Amino acid sequence: MNRKVFVLTGNTGTGKTTVANYLNEFFEMPKVITHTTRAPREGEVDQVDYYFETEASFKQNHYLESVTYSNYHYGSSHEGLARAWEKNPFITIVLDTAGAITYAQELGDEAVIIYLTVSEENDLLTRLEKRGDDVTAVKERLASQEYQRDAALPDALRGVAHVVINDDWETTKEEINQIVKQVVQE
Repeated sequence: MNRKVFVLTGNTGTGKTTVANYLNEFFEMPKVITHTTRAPREGEVDQVDYYFETEASFKQNHYLESVTYSNYHYGSSHEGLARAWEKNPFITIVLDTAGAITYAQELGDEAVIIYLTVSEENDLLTRLEKRGDDVTAVKERLASQEYQRDAALPDALRGVAHVVINDDWETTKEEINQIVKQVVQE
């Protein structure tokens, strides 16, 4: 069975969620629902946005990768992948670059890594402000270790990831379409 998970990675504000939504809407690729121990935010729905877990239930899954941010656990599980693949052999997930490296190493050819970036780093600040993120939180995020890590394509993804410069949405869509066409025909 030819099945693939399209892993969208890159820095904050580069368009990972926008591309994931595009793949879902245009190519009907379901997203892999990930797990978290944090409480749902207003409007978030269990088993749609995340699997909202307790500390105990979180530990019962088999994680491909997991991280702790602000004392909450986040992770993507083998169970979540299987549920998404039941719907479609082509699925999508948004991960940081550390998670993308894990997917590339653990899943090999089943993982299609797409690293999104922009030409001008200043564009990221503008994008984050436009989407309504708190300016102080944005500045803290831009100074974070995670931001610095995701600012450049990691060596472990060189030659593995498709690099897409997302300066113009129409051009980005064309590049994404070409990647999907190439992968689906394999």
